[in-house]
Amino acid sequence: MAEANQKRRLVAGVDLGGTKILAGIFDAQMTCLGRAKLTTKPERGFKEVVGRIGRCVEEAVDECDLEMSQIQAVGIGAPGAVDADTGEVVFAPNLDWHEAPLAEALRGLLKLPVRVENDCNAATLGVHRVEFGGTPRNLIGIFLGTGIGGGFIVNGELYCGASHAAGEIGHMVIDVGGPKCACGNSGCFEALASRTAIFKKLQKAIAGGQESLLADQLGADLKGMRSGDLRKAIQQGDKLARQVITDAADVCGIALANLVNCCNPEVVVLGGGLMEALENEMAPVIIKSARDHFFTGNQNVKIAVSHLGDDAGIIGAAVLACGLAA
Repeated sequence: MAEANQKRRLVAGVDLGGTKILAGIFDAQMTCLGRAKLTTKPERGFKEVVGRIGRCVEEAVDECDLEMSQIQAVGIGAPGAVDADTGEVVFAPNLDWHEAPLAEALRGLLKLPVRVENDCNAATLGVHRVEFGGTPRNLIGIFLGTGIGGGFIVNGELYCGASHAAGEIGHMVIDVGGPKCACGNSGCFEALASRTAIFKKLQKAIAGGQESLLADQLGADLKGMRSGDLRKAIQQGDKLARQVITDAADVCGIALANLVNCCNPEVVVLGGGLMEALENEMAPVIIKSARDHFFTGNQNVKIAVSHLGDDAGIIGAAVLACGLAA
């Protein structure tokens, strides 16, 4: 069995986030053989996080009853602005990284080829190759979570832009003069419809005297609230929670329509933790809002919800690694 495994092309895919690291081991058919998860602990600094990424990969390998010598390459999706040519994370606010040489550090630690890409670009690649079989020539991924990111497949290939900054759809300005975004602008898509934005809007409404089951369950500051709490509150008839989610979904639909009107893709895929938790509450509103704002000629664009969940990121990272192992 060990001899058979040695002949297989095995790679590691890693999804690096501000709170957790997820690693998976994949064969050439993109079958996940095993995985591991660790907390990121970015407050400990770059070197410590790199060590935790390496440990997470090693634990995933061990989970598969394999040896590190059987892994041919590592792909990693990292948050923020990434220079895919150099493997440097140019800026990742959630990690407090500036010009962090991630690929170089991981190559030194793991003694393997490493490719780094933006996390949403990697997730888009994973959805395109595995969930859609690589068939759409033009596809847009929209990922709703703590922030909002995206990715573009153009003519069957991941499109990164002239300076590797394509896909930052969360920073399209939707409402000039709207709420301040972490990027410094106001009225960004992310500042209006991300999980962070939704939580802030609920907190402000409750502080202003509006009633919500969420306040009864979690306290007025909604400390520790998760997307699942929102779903449960809506299911229990919480009018405030439903209105805030509906408003966010409507904004998502407008943003989606803007992207479609600019790019005319075959498919738009919705993913991310917020969508995973609130698909039934958000997807119908997003789709209706988007179609209400489509320009003539875009009515045949398919809008789908990804069901890969967290696997989208590690699958896409593994696809990147396979390019190094080929």
